Amino acid sequence: MSTVLDGSTRSTRSTRGGRTDDAAAAPRGLLPVVLTATFMTALDVFVVNVAVPSVQADLGAGPAAVQWVVAGFGLALAAGLVTAGRLGDRYGRRRVFGLGLALFTLASAGCGLAPTAAALVGARVAQGLAAALMGPQVLAMLRTAFSGAAQARAFARYGLTMGLGAVFGQLIGGLLIRADVLGLGWRSCFLINLPVGLAALGLVRRCLPESRAPHRPGLDPVGVLLVTGALTGLVLPLIQGPALGWPLWTWCCLGGSLALLAGFAAHQHRATRAGGSPLVDTRLFRSRAFGTGLLAQFVFVLGQGSFFLVLALHLQLGRGLDALGAGLVFTAIGLGYLLTSNATHRVTARFGGPRTIAAGGLLMAAGLALLALAAYGVPAGSVWWLAPGLFVDGVGMGLVIAPVTATVLAAAEPLLAGSAAGVVSTVQQVGGALGVALIGLVYYGAGAPTAAFGHSVLALAALELVLVAVVLTERWRLPHRHRTPRRH
Repeated sequence: MSTVLDGSTRSTRSTRGGRTDDAAAAPRGLLPVVLTATFMTALDVFVVNVAVPSVQADLGAGPAAVQWVVAGFGLALAAGLVTAGRLGDRYGRRRVFGLGLALFTLASAGCGLAPTAAALVGARVAQGLAAALMGPQVLAMLRTAFSGAAQARAFARYGLTMGLGAVFGQLIGGLLIRADVLGLGWRSCFLINLPVGLAALGLVRRCLPESRAPHRPGLDPVGVLLVTGALTGLVLPLIQGPALGWPLWTWCCLGGSLALLAGFAAHQHRATRAGGSPLVDTRLFRSRAFGTGLLAQFVFVLGQGSFFLVLALHLQLGRGLDALGAGLVFTAIGLGYLLTSNATHRVTARFGGPRTIAAGGLLMAAGLALLALAAYGVPAGSVWWLAPGLFVDGVGMGLVIAPVTATVLAAAEPLLAGSAAGVVSTVQQVGGALGVALIGLVYYGAGAPTAAFGHSVLALAALELVLVAVVLTERWRLPHRHRTPRRH
């Protein structure tokens, strides 16, 4: 038996045949606590879209303020993830997660009680920073506290939670606003986080083990400044550019962000070679599996956020549904997603991560193609003609979300779990923002709502086929049953 002492927390791990039985050491309450926080974060990304019309009417928010209510969260989240991963490595992942959860709950109260649009924007930015503190810690804890089949199950539940927050966020928001509990209206979309967040916060110390990098890494202040500036300069124009018609400043920001990213990469490489404490340890990219997995993650998230956006626009602008009606249509995706996501770990164990992801990508492409047929074929018909395509897309989505995250993190050494989690989380946010910008060009450039939706989902179907190509043609961690020796 080997015992690891970390501050006041003791974690006991048994070693069998040189392997660490991390699953046995993981507390039973770990998953409920971290997945509750994950659900709140995913929910708040999507629920705000439903609240926007009520916010405009109640606070007198103009177009710029509304954009920042939506964009401020995503911008702060993307800019803070890499640094948050390092903070967890240095100060302890449980400690940083608990701090993020407390700040997220407090910022949610600020959103729900905001007296002005400016106050709401500030609270949304604070929410994004708090979510950034939590995200990498969740992935790092799942990577280090579980192993083998237990780790696969943990990531399957993580994927299920993320998908439920995304798929049902609009429905939950619509129900809360329609119910108008205590006359709170849109404010209930944020205030609902208070009891949930406080309950989870009370369980953090009891249910989460403390873990950190074995050698306490430095903060790398130069790297923090470079990556924060680079990601802000990249994500801000991607969020604001489509709505503003891509003014000159957006292109200047994009150019500047590329220069800062190049400087950040060079700085991280020099720090790694010198044995320093870079924010992103470039040894991660020595693994082809990690690099290819990260590319697969990027391709997948390019389509996710943009798909939910164009579907919501099509249902509300093209089909004339209100927020609750549109949310009900989203349940078709949710049903498909629930069918596969909770069993993904068993499918992955039998067929391998890459083949599972490829099968999911093909199903998503098929579902999106069905949506295009429904959009072009029955433009004036019932919205439930979209249900078969949405269901198939949800089935495929359930086969991709957890395996694509788990497989790329499995390619990173446990000692680099915090750095890897920060990189993966950042790629998710940046890829989502870029996808919204690119598909937005397709959607708004198509003219009529029906054609706009049809063109967009066909483009997204092509993107899913690119995902399939990445995981198969690159031979990313594909199992080899037998290799015949080469003859010379």
